[in-house]
Amino acid sequence: MAGSSGDGAWAGMGIGWAVVSTLIGGIVVWGGLGYLADRLFGITPRILTAVGIVLGAAGAIYLVYLRFGKQEGRHDGA
Repeated sequence: MAGSSGDGAWAGMGIGWAVVSTLIGGIVVWGGLGYLADRLFGITPRILTAVGIVLGAAGAIYLVYLRFGKQEGRHDGA
């Protein structure tokens, strides 16, 4: 992947930013939804915020794996 675009040292920069933004986005969005649910239900220790952050991180890691983690050209039978 890195050598296909011909950008040299900067070839992986876009992939790196995509991974970082996916991870941060998952944590912020799901953590924010958990925070809103905590406020809506009046839960004081912010349990749903913590659950949302953990689920957001796990979901983001899974999405990064699906998009960038699989090796190209690998076959199950070989």
